[in-house]
Amino acid sequence: MHLLLRSSWQNVNIGDVAHTPGVLALLEKAIPGLEVTLWPNPLEPEVKAMIVKRFPRLHLAETPAEKKRALRDCGFFLHGSGPYLVGWRELNQWAEETGKPFGVFGITLARPADPGRMPEHEAMYRHLPEADFVYYRDSPSLDAARAMGLASRHDGFGPDGAFSVDLANAPAAEAFTRTHGLEKGKFLCCIPKLRFTPYWILHPEQAFDPAKHARNEAMKENDHEPLRRAIRSVVAEGGMKILLCPEDRTQMRVGKELLYDRLEPEVRERVVWRPDHWLTDEALSTYRLSAGLFGHEQHSPIMAIGAGIPACVGRWAEQTTKGFMWKDIGLGDWLFDLDAESDRARYPDAVLEIARNPAAATEKALAARARVREAQAGMIASLKASLGSH
Repeated sequence: MHLLLRSSWQNVNIGDVAHTPGVLALLEKAIPGLEVTLWPNPLEPEVKAMIVKRFPRLHLAETPAEKKRALRDCGFFLHGSGPYLVGWRELNQWAEETGKPFGVFGITLARPADPGRMPEHEAMYRHLPEADFVYYRDSPSLDAARAMGLASRHDGFGPDGAFSVDLANAPAAEAFTRTHGLEKGKFLCCIPKLRFTPYWILHPEQAFDPAKHARNEAMKENDHEPLRRAIRSVVAEGGMKILLCPEDRTQMRVGKELLYDRLEPEVRERVVWRPDHWLTDEALSTYRLSAGLFGHEQHSPIMAIGAGIPACVGRWAEQTTKGFMWKDIGLGDWLFDLDAESDRARYPDAVLEIARNPAAATEKALAARARVREAQAGMIASLKASLGSH
């Protein structure tokens, strides 16, 4: 069977990059010999090179001719993980032009009431009930899909594909940590984030959004003060160092201004600020060297748990429901609502506990990974059944 994977939504965020190699690794291990064509959004050269290096047999459908050929030659369409049904236009095209089967792995559902989500819900979900299977990466999305009448032939909880990413660049990670005095298992990674990613900084063609900027400014202290308290506690009481690192290309500056520069000199001596961005392979190799990760991003924690590394997640109302997947995999007490004072208060203590008792934290992370793998086995079983029946 020749499978068409629609994935790779953007390049500026190492977590979004991780969707694709995660699903590809899952397919490679579970269905050896499966031929796969990737239909991506435009890939930056270094991102493309990283993926192709890991998956040399992968075909790419990037040009109009390649996409046309993929629609003709592939026998199954698989929509990869994402914040919503990102590739719905291509899914609709597949359903309407080919009549061949399709399925969806690990998405969050965009609902009509969600502020800032895509408005074309009727068109977006036109063919979703016809899918052989649809897996949602958080239980609120699954519940909402069923309430909206979007049940497919089979649906269920299906973890984000990024849990399975196995990219590695150990030499780069080891060189960076060695240069900055970060010993294996003796530092925690911390990732800052504004409520709304200021994409207008990264993409000149995107207009400045004054409302989102104002919300970022209003909430940045609320959201980063718990991280500063966690950093101080880990340095003073946990006996570990801190690496401030980014998931997207706007976060180096955020970490410098809201975390590093606001720390006391004696604390900064045990904190490393990474000033440049990195690729997913080096980031994941660095997480593997750490004792854990905390912050306000989702996909670095996903990659960490996939590697058996403890990870805490901070979230807020402006985000989708994706954060609730932490409850689905048994990590509810490592999920923090930054809009709730009680969660803001307990966040630093949870991070400190990871530093104080890394063995217990690792055991907890491994148990969550086992739950992920069990759920992913169900996803693969559905795919195998579809491939076999067609």
